[in-house]
Amino acid sequence: MKSLSSRALVTAGAAASALLLGAGVASAHVTVVAPGAEQGGYSVLTFRVPTESDTASTTSVRVELPELKSARTEPVPGWTSVIEKDPTSQAATSVTWTADPGVGVEPGQFQQFLLSAGPLPDTDEVSFPAVQTYSDGEVVAWDQPIGDDGSEPDKPAPTLALAASSGDGHGHGVGTDSSADHSAAETTADATDSTARWLGGIGLVLGALGAALGLGAVLRGRRS
Repeated sequence: MKSLSSRALVTAGAAASALLLGAGVASAHVTVVAPGAEQGGYSVLTFRVPTESDTASTTSVRVELPELKSARTEPVPGWTSVIEKDPTSQAATSVTWTADPGVGVEPGQFQQFLLSAGPLPDTDEVSFPAVQTYSDGEVVAWDQPIGDDGSEPDKPAPTLALAASSGDGHGHGVGTDSSADHSAAETTADATDSTARWLGGIGLVLGALGAALGLGAVLRGRRS
């Protein structure tokens, strides 16, 4: 009985460690997400920036944009944002978030930066090469494309898959900047982030409960 309980506890612990390790690896890159993003439409792009350094904080993030007609940032306390535009077309070509003095994304943390943008390109996917700057002067370029065989490079560029246009006219046409489209995109992004947080919390609770049950079984086995 004791042997069986011990093996169960060890197995549960190993599974939890694997999940945590996998999450750490997945979150180590600068990424972009936009639920429901369509070709030619508007969406809220969420750039997630983790700090990989053990000793320095992230103080600046620059993201290249595919000449978007509309690009608006969400305010982030302690950070300023600047959108650069092509002098001729006035299309947005990049956005840079810079931390105020004494502010930054510390080691072991990450920060999300939101950008309401569009119309998105009429392509299956779009890349947003990024440059991450640390407080110690280190600069990391996230600009490498995915390999032809699907392999991920060491410093992949944040890439977003785009669904085919739904044909409802949202975000189509040069210069279109619909507030309704932006609001709907923001609501979708908020709902997705909230769901992810709930699922993550439930997973942690279930993991802790499983570990507690396994430990209880071990203690009961020892008493017997």
